[in-house]
Amino acid sequence: MLFLAISAGFLVENMREHYIENKREKVLIKSFVEDLKQDTAKITFNIQLRNSKILVMDSLIKILNSADPNQDGQSVYYWGRRVSRSTLFQSNDRTIKQLKNAGGLRLIRNQKASNTIMTYDQANDYIIYLQTNREGLELAGIYPLLAKLFDGNVLETMIHGMEITRPPGNPVLRSTDKNLILDLTYFLHQYKSTSIVIIVRLQELKQAATESIQFLQKEYHLE
Repeated sequence: MLFLAISAGFLVENMREHYIENKREKVLIKSFVEDLKQDTAKITFNIQLRNSKILVMDSLIKILNSADPNQDGQSVYYWGRRVSRSTLFQSNDRTIKQLKNAGGLRLIRNQKASNTIMTYDQANDYIIYLQTNREGLELAGIYPLLAKLFDGNVLETMIHGMEITRPPGNPVLRSTDKNLILDLTYFLHQYKSTSIVIIVRLQELKQAATESIQFLQKEYHLE
């Protein structure tokens, strides 16, 4: 009888732990789905931001390589100042961090769900790599060249809070040296090319997020 009582106690305890883990797993999955929903909105915005930035770079390259870049000083300064604005995408990683740091991945016993989470995280990590390494290096090459071309005192007149406006009058560049402009054109080309690659990756990440939301909602019977 004592053995049966002990066995029954273990069984009840195991059932209780199983129930708690199931509940915890569903909470984590629901949290991850909410993160994905926020990511899809962020991705859409970042793609729009990057497409706008590409137009800025195209405009700056065209005007700098024209016969006289100083002919339209307002525009060259406006595009030159806007090109350095950040376009970083940052996903909502609160649940991913929780799963990694607290050993929560062991709670995701559904292998397909676990694979879905890790695949999405790896795809996001690659975008972070592109932004940090490739874009970071390209911007590091762009900034010194911008400093040699643009008058910082003119740039100071263009910032109003978060807004960039065109400068008054028709300000001239510090230099119109052809080699300097060609160096900047090269780095702008590389920066634009990397941004195009990131846009493609972001589109793929958005598709993955959408499919993951649908799969996890169905698999875990989420509303």
